[in-house]
Amino acid sequence: MKPGPVMLDVAGARLSGEERELLRHPSAGGVILFARNFESPRQLRALTGEIRAPRPGLLVAVDHEGGRVQRFQEGFTRIPPMRLLGARWEADPPAACALAESIGYVIATELRAHGVDFSFAPVLDVDFGSSSVIGDRAFSDEPGAIAALAGAFIAGLGAGGAASVGKHFPGHGYVKADSHVDVPVDARGLAEIEAADLHPYRELIAHGLSAVMPAHVIYPEVDAQPAGFSRVWLKDILRGRLGFDGVIFSDDLSMEGASGAGGPAERALAAVEAGCDMVLVCNAPEAADKVLEALKDRALDPGRAALMRGRGTVALDRRYAAAVQAVRSATA
Repeated sequence: MKPGPVMLDVAGARLSGEERELLRHPSAGGVILFARNFESPRQLRALTGEIRAPRPGLLVAVDHEGGRVQRFQEGFTRIPPMRLLGARWEADPPAACALAESIGYVIATELRAHGVDFSFAPVLDVDFGSSSVIGDRAFSDEPGAIAALAGAFIAGLGAGGAASVGKHFPGHGYVKADSHVDVPVDARGLAEIEAADLHPYRELIAHGLSAVMPAHVIYPEVDAQPAGFSRVWLKDILRGRLGFDGVIFSDDLSMEGASGAGGPAERALAAVEAGCDMVLVCNAPEAADKVLEALKDRALDPGRAALMRGRGTVALDRRYAAAVQAVRSATA
């Protein structure tokens, strides 16, 4: 059965009978994991195996960026916030890029060793000093540094067999409001956004960025809809002007920034119509059935699904050991 366009979450460290049934629905395409789904490395491997038992093609993902956003702790290398790389860049760009590649490699290798296909990373937002929800998750306030560091990070992910997801397109770093609990509005014009926020995307799309996650932010000078529900942003600019041909994931449709599109089913349909390949429904179990049914006639393109699956053999080898040592030395 082909994977569907809906990525769901699950409540705990093991699947319930109801969750197993949801994952059998033809619209289900994957599961995003959270800290509540993790007790130990052994348990995580069992859970990812359990998720795929009814549908081997299901994707398993997590937000595992480092810093404040690292869902798995025990048995995993502690990843620093990406701002550390930006600080290193100011002193020694080649060394910062080498460390970024090591971090990407460690993340990919450790996730894949536990049955997780990829992390929703890297954050490509430019830090304009106003967004607390982005903050040190951003590499830098310089678009060129972000492109270089994220490019090295993505190379490390790829070497470890994992895909990359650039977020939050076209940029969440300028607005103060948090789209988890508000509907942010960025009043800048397209030319200003292109010159700064889109620079990393332009560079990385040309070098194999696997996927993009748009922001639940409204840019009224470009379109009245938040980027994740905007054909202008997703089809005209991202697909058309920037030439992106990878996967577009919605951000979590349960966030307040998505509220203007209606109820769960309406949000899912609006996101897919705007150009999203896969929608995320998190922390809203009562919405899962509605979204799955709303998208029952849709499917995730098999080629794009394959792009996000873990690739190759996981190797906890000398390269992995050296990369772990580099990361630990950087954070000591």
